[in-house]
Amino acid sequence: MISIIIPTLNEEKIIEKTLSYLLTLPKNEFEIIISDGGSSDKTIELAKKYTDKIFILKEKHNISGGRNFGAKYAKGDFLVFLDADVFILNPVNFFNKALNEFEKNKNLVALTSRLKILPQNETLTDKFFHFLIDFIHWFSCNVLNLGNASGEFQMIKADAFWRVGGFDEKLVVSEDADLFFRLSKIGKVKTIWSLVVYHTGRRIHKEGWPKILWHWLLNFFSWILLKKSYHKKWKEIR
Repeated sequence: MISIIIPTLNEEKIIEKTLSYLLTLPKNEFEIIISDGGSSDKTIELAKKYTDKIFILKEKHNISGGRNFGAKYAKGDFLVFLDADVFILNPVNFFNKALNEFEKNKNLVALTSRLKILPQNETLTDKFFHFLIDFIHWFSCNVLNLGNASGEFQMIKADAFWRVGGFDEKLVVSEDADLFFRLSKIGKVKTIWSLVVYHTGRRIHKEGWPKILWHWLLNFFSWILLKKSYHKKWKEIR
């Protein structure tokens, strides 16, 4: 069983598209869990068309809290954390390849993929920076085994996830890299270059690469040096 956990908050514009790509997955092997932060739009109503496993976290929380909350209800041997605007275009083939990686290496506890913006939205600048970020993740995981990954897609053995305590809910940003770093201390983490997930690029195109990269660097070094996020809140982009 693979549990796909999607944290949501007012995602009515995109949630159906995200979930529609997952319809080809066999229901006896996969479950889709919506961990909602109290949406005031039609997110829950739309998600009900695709899954009955919708859980609402009423307390104030960040993305880490939303992911951990959804994971508490998961029955899978693997936990897949997917952002609400991230698409797996051929999920059956994608997960067959991912599972094969775990079969080949019993020490593997977590993997991630490359990340691209949807072709119709992607610019040359997007291609360049995503390639650079993907390479950093690949080198960190596959060569240094230090663990580094974006939160858009992470696939983790459930027992390993709980063994390290899940996502650090004190971190508003860099929670994704932090989790992979801690997982690398108990097993192998890996970036699978042949696997790709796509996202809308809504934050990047709204705020621009210079601002995004600056904020990422501030939060990354704050996490490295101080073990806390630089930002107290990560602005929602819808």
